[in-house]
Amino acid sequence: MDSMDERRNAIVDFVNAKGDVSFAQLKEVFSGVSEMTLRTDLKKLDEEKRIVRVHGGAKSVDIVLGTDDLMGRRAIRNVEAKQEIVEKVLKLIRPNTTIFLDSGSTTTMLAENWPDQPNFIFTSSLTCAMALSKLKQPKIFMPGGELNIYSLSTCGMEAMETLKRVSFDMGILGVTSYDGGFGFSCGVLMESYLKQQVLEQSSQKIVLMDTSKLGKKSTFHICGLDAVDIVAAENNIDPAFIKECEESGVELI
Repeated sequence: MDSMDERRNAIVDFVNAKGDVSFAQLKEVFSGVSEMTLRTDLKKLDEEKRIVRVHGGAKSVDIVLGTDDLMGRRAIRNVEAKQEIVEKVLKLIRPNTTIFLDSGSTTTMLAENWPDQPNFIFTSSLTCAMALSKLKQPKIFMPGGELNIYSLSTCGMEAMETLKRVSFDMGILGVTSYDGGFGFSCGVLMESYLKQQVLEQSSQKIVLMDTSKLGKKSTFHICGLDAVDIVAAENNIDPAFIKECEESGVELI
């Protein structure tokens, strides 16, 4: 394999690992490659459908196709940040409440650390349900629907009809991206609808989001920042986002 092939394979691996990268990030990682060569590489890889070129960078094919990334791949990213987020959210969970727990790697980590106490927990996530099944006191409910084999979760009209009949004390949602103009977003249309349904049914609305999701847009809008009550993030979140939360009256923990 010549150096060009090795470099292009490395670019694909980098984009897939991050999911969504800027051209500035690529220039930093591949600092020994000229800007023109990098742009040529991106064009060729896009033509080969190994990545997707977007304005200012590139995305993995999984995200653009609406698979919202592979669950196993997400589970090994930003682990320390996710641990910080989980520790904060655990302090908010009260016994004898009804909670919706969304799909995702951070929510799965939360489920793995859930206290063994009485709760009604509705979750669309197979991985969350499996983690929670080890506990004795919570009652676990899963809405039906179509299985997303990438996020290992269910969604669709059947799931939404089930959730319409439930009043949640707390809705804990994961998101794929956040952009100040576009709001919270994800890569699967029906999952965006399900998250919106949960927001409508929840007294307290919580979003889990590590800093890697800031300043990015996925295809499908979920809601604006002002539609949630709490954002749980790691400690070193961007000061600009802290200001946005203050202006929107959102508690940042």
